[in-house]
Amino acid sequence: RITKIFITHLHGDHFFGLPGLLCTLSLQSSPDASKAPVDIYGPLGLRSFLWRSLELSHSQLLFPYTVHELVPTPDQCPAEEFKDFSDWDRGEGLPQGRVLHLEPGEDSYLLVEDEELVVRAFRLFHRVPSFGFVLEEKPRPGKLNVQKLKDLGVQPGPLYGRLKSGSAIVLESGVTVSPREVLSAPLPGRKVCVLGDCSGPLGEAAARLCWQADLLVHEATLGDSQRDTARLRGHSTPSTAAALARSCRARRLVLTHFSQRYRPAGQPAARTDTDIAELRRQAEAALPGQEVTLAEDFMTIEIPLKK
Repeated sequence: RITKIFITHLHGDHFFGLPGLLCTLSLQSSPDASKAPVDIYGPLGLRSFLWRSLELSHSQLLFPYTVHELVPTPDQCPAEEFKDFSDWDRGEGLPQGRVLHLEPGEDSYLLVEDEELVVRAFRLFHRVPSFGFVLEEKPRPGKLNVQKLKDLGVQPGPLYGRLKSGSAIVLESGVTVSPREVLSAPLPGRKVCVLGDCSGPLGEAAARLCWQADLLVHEATLGDSQRDTARLRGHSTPSTAAALARSCRARRLVLTHFSQRYRPAGQPAARTDTDIAELRRQAEAALPGQEVTLAEDFMTIEIPLKK
């Protein structure tokens, strides 16, 4: 089942469904299923909202959950919209979780790090504090030089696994074989970047963290002709998304979060509708030779392993 959930910002269309999602996951779980917690990451205030929603609705989950809150900085939204929710987490029974502050040297938040991947968040500007997330796989071990191992007298078996995991082995002859002698260069991991609602990122972290992303998901609420309106409302246009993709050399751009004024492909046109494909054309014009995709509900995009 889902074990980690990332919330970009606290506007209703982006997080009101969270309590229902957790209840659905619980209904789909058996009483004997793993009791590992679901880790949820989002802006300050999310922990209190989720706990109160589940308490008021008398919802009982079959698994624990933990909410890790990102403390925003005041410059992430207009001054009159910034609210401090730091004193909300005082209710008895509130779920535990970390409070994550911006790392000044990194200009980002470290959310997850394990043997396989790293997840960081970076700041965006919107009408309320918003965040982008970068999920990056750690490099995978290179390929074993099987012929060289056989020449050394090492036959396929557990010793191959030890070398792949980075451990040296000692042969019966007393010879030590280190991984770097028989492994090719590490294989780079894949990187996915997802930006929440924004008129643009704050600071330099986005361009650095999203550098050469395999997939960049960026909102494009309005077309380029509505650029001023989009910025006033804290949103982006296709050329805004394309500019970030170009600056960080992203390999593929996916546009999402379209205004209802844009007609999805295959639907009958009304007199005031604009074909949603126009948004893709605008992004492609600002990003020559780059693949641009219009996101759809339940869309799946495969990112091949790097060789």
